[in-house]
Amino acid sequence: MSFHVAGPAHPLILDDVRGAQKMLSGVAKLTPMEGSRYLSDLVGAPVHLKCENLQRTGSFKLRGAYVRISGLRPEERAAGVVAASAGNHAQGVALASALLGVRSTVFMPVGAPLPKVAATREYGADVRLRGQVVDESLAAARDYARDTGAVFIHPFDHPDIIAGQGTVGLEILEQCPEVRTIIVGMGGGGLAAGIAVAVKALRPDVRIIGVQAEGAAAYPPSLEAGRPVAIEAPATMADGIKVGCPGEVPFAIVEELVDEVRTVSEGALSSALLLCLERAKLVVEPAGVSTVAALLSEPRSVHGPVVAVLSGGNVDPLLMQRILRHGMAAAGRYLSLRLRLADRPGALATLLSVLSTLDANVLDVAHVRTDPRLGLTEVEVELQLETKGREHCAEVERALRDGGYRVMS
Repeated sequence: MSFHVAGPAHPLILDDVRGAQKMLSGVAKLTPMEGSRYLSDLVGAPVHLKCENLQRTGSFKLRGAYVRISGLRPEERAAGVVAASAGNHAQGVALASALLGVRSTVFMPVGAPLPKVAATREYGADVRLRGQVVDESLAAARDYARDTGAVFIHPFDHPDIIAGQGTVGLEILEQCPEVRTIIVGMGGGGLAAGIAVAVKALRPDVRIIGVQAEGAAAYPPSLEAGRPVAIEAPATMADGIKVGCPGEVPFAIVEELVDEVRTVSEGALSSALLLCLERAKLVVEPAGVSTVAALLSEPRSVHGPVVAVLSGGNVDPLLMQRILRHGMAAAGRYLSLRLRLADRPGALATLLSVLSTLDANVLDVAHVRTDPRLGLTEVEVELQLETKGREHCAEVERALRDGGYRVMS
């Protein structure tokens, strides 16, 4: 689904982004641009991946955080800074503060992935776990700022943050001067807004497309209303773009300069993550692959050359495992089956032999004898299989039924 956008003048100019680029020299990495043959064939034009997942701290967030904290007055620096985040912004603020010699406190949800909590602490922040969701951590951070005088560092709703993120756009134009379309993930909108300010000033012909997860898409209703509108209970695996309401500052820029906002499904996100891992050999978090998910969903709807921004790579290993399994299922490469067998010696071995001839890789087997739904001479077998695609899944199920097996699901 897509939404056309247009609107009033924006509050930042190209010089703001260029100033941020000078400030970030020697701090933020010039992240690589990688071509994708698979996506290029799918789209029918060159597709390049801007790898901010390889940035310091694993995401673009360091850029904006460093610029924001660099701009603080001496007395503000002395008071320290405070932020709230489930991961990427937390790490960006922690490292930026350490580099600038500023004390940082970061509030994170109690259920934040342990690797992200550990990394934030290792970058030097005082991490405090508060609340079950980021909104509750955000409230705690604001209370802390009010009580202590620490400067609150918003993840996206500040001109300095947006200027810092906009340096990604300048790099894209340097690395791929022939670009015609830039696709960027959107939560609060800071990255998309910054890229739009930089790119539209230099190349107004370049089309900029923002992407949101369907379950956390606050921009479409906001753009329709002409002002930031909060949505209730945003839900998506892409926690990096799970934002319930756009920021005032980025919203004005997105409304003015971003050409289109699209939404993508959870299935598309998991398929995109799997694709980046297998084809591009890149570990990217769900929010970071939203741009690839948009290309997979509507490959022939963009003009190339295309640059898709991979905004981050901080993904919890346990979540990665679940997402990969979801992605394999969405691609028809993971099949879950329940079968009823006669309870006699050798029955399971015979079944596994049949699956071997069908070239289906058995990942897991559960053998159930005590379910009251089973007859006295029956057992139920739950199988997790790795397959080659949807046609292969259908072939496996058909062959089992033709072989006399009772396939329950």
